[in-house]
Order: sequence, then structure tokens, then C-alpha cells
Amino acid sequence: MAALPRVILFFLLFSTWAPNVFSGLKPQDPAKWPPPPCELYFPVDSSYIPQEPECPQIFATVCTTSGNSFQNECYFCLAQWEFGSRIKFLKYGKC
Repeated sequence: MAALPRVILFFLLFSTWAPNVFSGLKPQDPAKWPPPPCELYFPVDSSYIPQEPECPQIFATVCTTSGNSFQNECYFCLAQWEFGSRIKFLKYGKC
């Protein structure tokens, strides 16, 4: 019965360390991430004009080719929907 706590301890340690060990600990490069999926944020009805954007209050900045930073991809996508092709995605993070 004394071996059971050791087995549980081993399992808990292994399950928390395994993703880090087997992933190779490679840092993720945000420049290689795909552009935001703006179709998810566009209104269903094209005549809908929101008074205020209904975006989550998450700070994951998005940089555009014009040098503007948006709070997150939702705000970027809504601005792109409103202003058209003048706003293009450059990278994630601040400009």
C-alpha cells in the first residue's frame, strides 16, 4: 500500500513535466502566427452598425501596416470591417 502514494506522485510529476520535456522548449515566434480570423468577428447582418464594439477586454495587441496598434484581434477585425482594405494585419504585439 506504501507504493501507491509513490505511483501517484510519479504520475503527477510526469504529467506536469512531460509537455515541456517533449516539446523541445522551443520559443514560439509570433511573427509566424496566422492573421486573425476576422470572419468570426464580422456582424451577420451587413446593415448592423454597433454603437460600441462588443469585443472582449483582453489585451493581446495587434499591429497594422499603418502603424496603429489595436487592443486585440476583435477590435482590429471590426476596424477592418468598417474601414475596408486600408487596414492590414502586420503582426501580433505592439507596433
